[in-house]
Amino acid sequence: MEYRKLLGTDLTLSAVGFGVWTVGTTWWGVKDEDMAVRLLQRAYDLGITFFDNADTYASGRAEEIQRKALGDVREKIVIGTKFGYDIYTHPERPGQQERPHDWTPQYLRKALEGSLKRLGTDYIDYYQLHNCRLDAIRQDDLWAELEQLKHEGLIRAYGTALGPALNERQIEEGIASLRERKAPTQIIYNLLEQVLGEQVLPVAETEGVGVMARVPHASGLLEGYMTLDTTFEPGDHRNWRLTTNERRKAWMEDGLKKVEQLNAQFVQGQGRTIGQLAIQFALHSPAMASVLPNIYDEKGLEEYAATFDVAPLTDADYDSIQVLYADNFGLNTNLIGEVIR
Repeated sequence: MEYRKLLGTDLTLSAVGFGVWTVGTTWWGVKDEDMAVRLLQRAYDLGITFFDNADTYASGRAEEIQRKALGDVREKIVIGTKFGYDIYTHPERPGQQERPHDWTPQYLRKALEGSLKRLGTDYIDYYQLHNCRLDAIRQDDLWAELEQLKHEGLIRAYGTALGPALNERQIEEGIASLRERKAPTQIIYNLLEQVLGEQVLPVAETEGVGVMARVPHASGLLEGYMTLDTTFEPGDHRNWRLTTNERRKAWMEDGLKKVEQLNAQFVQGQGRTIGQLAIQFALHSPAMASVLPNIYDEKGLEEYAATFDVAPLTDADYDSIQVLYADNFGLNTNLIGEVIR
């Protein structure tokens, strides 16, 4: 495993992190709590030390699962979690609709107290504004309270996580987080969908503030298992976003044509998997501290954790991928962003 400094903080993260949403919610595939606990523990055994959670994942249940799995190694891991959605007044909504945000300093305190209790810890390493908009990033009393919580030792560092789905407004939000607040940010970024990274990463490098990426495998397209016949279980967020068979087929056809080219040029005979290639690509920027692949089985977990045991991505390979991307892989359609989260 490789470990990287989260620029702008005192934190060091495993370059491959674990987004606990895949085992703490029913949105992806791991619905058995015992399996969730085993995956989290196995991740730690493989050198993963950064675990990214949120109080809104199953209304806090994901944080409780993480405590059950990793409570006995608390001082050896970096806990990231998020706040902002009012999980106490507003129940979960169907179809993964957003709850209302509450960015008052009073709610911040309440949210933090809840996460501390559920995680079984007296401090959070990295506390993030969850899917914040520009108004929250520019809300001075909120950021003053975050700094006060840091002074009190209740959090070690803070930043932003942009979302929920990919949206170009997040370019402005990410840049504001980095420039105006000197706060790290989490973005959707992968080699098939670079709209945020193209704008945000150069600013991060200039400002000396870190970034982390989620969905590095483009909602499964870059995991190596998907075919045109692939179907998703009920509750999987891809069913919610790709609401018709026609849209699902078009999204897969578009993505798999691109994956075919990547496999031919950068995977076959190179000693790496397509999933490892995707992680290597996302980590290319020196400002990128950690990537958060969707982990829902031990096979994928072990593959991603072994990324640093295979041939590294060269600068020439990276540049060649960017040439393909700039030409949209020679295709006339680009439907990748329809599902990414």
